[in-house]
Amino acid sequence: MKTTPVEPADLAGVMPVPPLARLPDHARSLDLESTRALVDHLASGGLRALLFGGNAFLHHVTLDEYETLLAWMAALPDPLWPIPSVGPSFGRAMDQAVLLRRYAFPCAMALPCADPRDAAGLERGWREFAERAGIPLMLYLKDEHNLGSDVEAGLDVVARLMADGTAVAVKYAVVRDVPGDDRYLEGLLARAPRDRIVSGIGERPAVVHMQQFGLAGFTTGSGCLAPALSSALHAACVRGAYEEARDLRTAFLPHEDLRDRWGPARVLHAAVELAGICTTGPIPPYVSPLDEARRNQLRPVAQALREANQQTREVTT
Repeated sequence: MKTTPVEPADLAGVMPVPPLARLPDHARSLDLESTRALVDHLASGGLRALLFGGNAFLHHVTLDEYETLLAWMAALPDPLWPIPSVGPSFGRAMDQAVLLRRYAFPCAMALPCADPRDAAGLERGWREFAERAGIPLMLYLKDEHNLGSDVEAGLDVVARLMADGTAVAVKYAVVRDVPGDDRYLEGLLARAPRDRIVSGIGERPAVVHMQQFGLAGFTTGSGCLAPALSSALHAACVRGAYEEARDLRTAFLPHEDLRDRWGPARVLHAAVELAGICTTGPIPPYVSPLDEARRNQLRPVAQALREANQQTREVTT
């Protein structure tokens, strides 16, 4: 795997956020063979950075599972760049830090915490994690109040952590009805390096985030079904061909609509399997799987997105 420090060039692309496959046994054991099939599918579309976080339900893994997952990630060949997530609680993150210190991951992503917190407390906790793990963080901003009720204080914390290298990237995932109207993102960009902030909500706002705000890359869930199509959308934005990028984005929207309606992670978990990419198996509590009626509604949407990906691969190869 990639072990070199995170540079802006590493973030200037598409970063898939894949599900984590599990076996249908009593323990719902990790199915790393199927997960590797998904990784190979992503690599076939040119995607190398693999952000294992919410779509992999890392909020709910045991420490034993986490240790197994880290060893598997570390064994992936270069130039693949697997990024593990930590937390969301401080205690869990500190336990995970001990395991992370055994490896040479360039960074880990801090899952957003919804428990009692404030900006100063999170700053102290993240610094203690980085020192114990020996690696910096990618911060995940999913809501204006992820760092507590004082929004300005939270942004100032991000700026300090980025300035001294405790944090090396930000996944910006605050949903807006109008992505171009985002004073919080403007405040973040006024404090932190633009080339280290990644659009973190998939293809729907990615074009606006790259065109209007100058972000260099984006994360994707739906791109796990269509990595070549996500790559083509990103390439169109880099060329300044934003209308082309918007046309490419339309293929993702039916799947994104179902993710927004029924839950992003559990829809993606099912969609990867229904599209025939790999068997993803059960999902862990506290999340319930899609019922059969919803799976039947999702199946043609997932298959259509994978077919669009195949068409893109045929055109570009």
